[in-house]
Amino acid sequence: MEDSVDRIVAQWAQVHPRMDVSPMGVLGRLSRLTRFFERDLQRVFSEHNLQPGEFDILATLRRADTNGTGLTAGQLTESAMVTSGAITNRLDRLLAKDLITRETDPHSRRTIRISLTRQGREVIDAALRDHIDNEKRLLSTLTTSQRDQLESLLRLLLHDRESRS
Repeated sequence: MEDSVDRIVAQWAQVHPRMDVSPMGVLGRLSRLTRFFERDLQRVFSEHNLQPGEFDILATLRRADTNGTGLTAGQLTESAMVTSGAITNRLDRLLAKDLITRETDPHSRRTIRISLTRQGREVIDAALRDHIDNEKRLLSTLTTSQRDQLESLLRLLLHDRESRS
C-alpha cells in the first residue's frame, strides 16, 4: 500500500541516497492528514454555523466553566492557547450570534466574565455530539488498539515539544 508521501520520500532518496529522509514520511503524513481532517471538521462546524475557533471558545466555556460564573478572557486564552487578539475577535462574533454573554464581574469591576447563553449551550451540545461522531468516523480505519497506540505516540511527541516551550 503506497501513498503520495511514499513517492516523495522515494524521490528524495534517489536525489540524496546517503541522506536519511525517513522523518519526511512521518511529518509529511501528519501534515497531509491535518489538512484533510481540518476540512472534514470544518464541515461539521459549518452545519452549526460555527467557525473552528468559535467552536473552541464555546467548548472551552462548556467544559471549564464548571461553577457557571463564566471565565475571564485570560482564562479563555490560556485554555484555548491562542492570542488575546484572536479571542477578542471570536468573542465578538459569538456575542453577535447571542451564544455568549460578556458581563462585569461583581467582585472586581475591572474583570469581564464570559458565559454561555442558553442558546450557546444548546448549540455547543449539538455541535459536540456531531463533532465526536465525525472524529470517530475519521479514525474508523484504525482498530481500538491501533488508535490507542497512535494516541500514545502522539502524546509522547507533544509532551516533548510542550516541555521545550
